[in-house]
Amino acid sequence: MTLNNLKSVQKTLGLLLMVFSFSMIAPFIVAGIFNDTYTASSFLASFTFTLIGGLVLWIPSRKVGSEIRLKEGFVIVAAFWLILALFGSIPFLMLPESSLSITDAIFESASGLTTTGATVLSSLDSLPKGLLYYRAQLQWIGGLGIIVLAVAILPLLGVGGMHLYRAESASSVRDSKFTPRQKETARSLVYIYILLTVLCSLGYFVGGMTFFDAVCHAMTTVAIGGFSTHDASFGFFEGSTMIYWVSSVFMLLAGVNFSLHFFAWKSKSLSTYIKDSEFKAYLGLLLSVVIISGLALMTNSSESFGEVSFSQMFFQVVSIGTTTGYTSSGYRMWPIFIPFLLLLLSFVGGSVGSTGGGLKVARCLILFKQGLREAKRLIHPSAEIVVKINQKGVDQRILDSVWGFMSAYIGILVVFTLIMLACGLNELTAFSAVAASLNNLGPGLGDVFVNYADLGSLPKWVCISAMVLGRLEIFALLVLFTPAFWQD
Repeated sequence: MTLNNLKSVQKTLGLLLMVFSFSMIAPFIVAGIFNDTYTASSFLASFTFTLIGGLVLWIPSRKVGSEIRLKEGFVIVAAFWLILALFGSIPFLMLPESSLSITDAIFESASGLTTTGATVLSSLDSLPKGLLYYRAQLQWIGGLGIIVLAVAILPLLGVGGMHLYRAESASSVRDSKFTPRQKETARSLVYIYILLTVLCSLGYFVGGMTFFDAVCHAMTTVAIGGFSTHDASFGFFEGSTMIYWVSSVFMLLAGVNFSLHFFAWKSKSLSTYIKDSEFKAYLGLLLSVVIISGLALMTNSSESFGEVSFSQMFFQVVSIGTTTGYTSSGYRMWPIFIPFLLLLLSFVGGSVGSTGGGLKVARCLILFKQGLREAKRLIHPSAEIVVKINQKGVDQRILDSVWGFMSAYIGILVVFTLIMLACGLNELTAFSAVAASLNNLGPGLGDVFVNYADLGSLPKWVCISAMVLGRLEIFALLVLFTPAFWQD
């Protein structure tokens, strides 16, 4: 990669960082509304630092050509997530109420931007409203995805963004385009995302949340993030069955491929969903786990299994299954079988093209069908058996990509778990912390069930790495460590 190519990367990163700096204005306004002068001034300072950081990168390279190749796209996608996590941590460092170290601040920022939902903060109920809103906003931005920002904003700045889209989607099993023009594609994504957020906010507000809680939780729900404004998470709203159902519905919707939402809206027909193999597998898997969890609760729990209990159980399965990470009040007391089952369910995660984490339903569906094909080949060795998704044969290149992705996923899970064990963590905590971070889930098991504050610095950096790898779907980051990538 030439010096001119690197300057092009620097220019784009500077532009993106300047755009990100303006996201500090909203929490500044929120802090002002709640008469929190110190918090407001902290966000104003964070805005200034971030804007200056963007200018420092952009000014020396502003005259460089704006053309971005695929290689530069990979570097920008990976570098910007890291830079964004770094600058996004500034508000956490500046507020005395948080009392966070640099590692903790970056952990919280990275967790928000990757929509993981793991936290090192406690006493959320007493934290400044501006900071609580900022956490929700980080997840909302991360849920929409840096790639949508790139496609939507960079063309307006004269910088092409399609290579970034290709870079982040390099390991995806589909390459769906909503409309022929990329600007219209990005606009459609943004409209759908905002519409779901608004509708979710209204649902929460009608269900009994305050306006502030409704907005914050809607942002983290649609983003499949899981950050809450209360220590008890959704246990704080235990008295409202409607809130649980609103959350469940919108988590389900956010876990669906956004292209399906677009085409369903365009065709004004629900048949778009019904005909999609991934959607049917997505719903079928979640409903199956709901039934299993319900049977386990009825067998092992002395609590009455009434309407509220069912709503909480359904909510909890959807929350963990879509990798959102909200928890209900009684979740910790459930038989260990259910939390562990849900942790394993999070490996599947949401659909391709959704805000969910995990391996993605389409990949798991392909792996399942490929397993069936190999079993049939044992009986009929000469048979030509095609793996089909949506009645269409899956290209061999995609099959190879899925197997490669699965291998990399398991390899990283094993290596990171071993590192966590070497740091002195027990087996359950080590495995679940890595799994919850890599799947962008948030809450784990053992010592990381509530938060990650008690982990040491090295385990936290392992989790940060897992979050970023999970959000970028591994290959977009790992490709940077191959010598061939840096050769022209």
